[in-house]
Amino acid sequence: MASIFSKIVNGEIPAHVVAETADYLAFLDVSPLVMGHVLVIPKKEIDYIFDMDEESYFGLTLFAKIVATGLKEAFPCKKVGVAVIGLEVPHVHIHLIPMNNVSDMNFSKEKLQPTQEALEEAAEKIKAALARD
Repeated sequence: MASIFSKIVNGEIPAHVVAETADYLAFLDVSPLVMGHVLVIPKKEIDYIFDMDEESYFGLTLFAKIVATGLKEAFPCKKVGVAVIGLEVPHVHIHLIPMNNVSDMNFSKEKLQPTQEALEEAAEKIKAALARD
């Protein structure tokens, strides 16, 4: 059964995409820890990050670095936090989270519930920042 992320890749479920290549996709988390929380995934459905072949793993990591650069510009912060948890969706994904405090990376805290308009605005800010790089 396809994961929710595979359905996003296939266009079956809408997403606020901020960057895309032939092999990778970056989009906003709809229930973010902080505004600007991005998920970076391979388009190929793989459950566990360390099951990826080296070329795909390094490609995903490089893509995440590029997205993080635009994210930091769009959402000024001390650092962009990186997390790979992978328990909630059986599809490799990297969380990129603008952070000013360690608590910004606390996955047990209550998630935000932004409007679609707020998510679209956030996505446009990140896309604009990536276009400048």
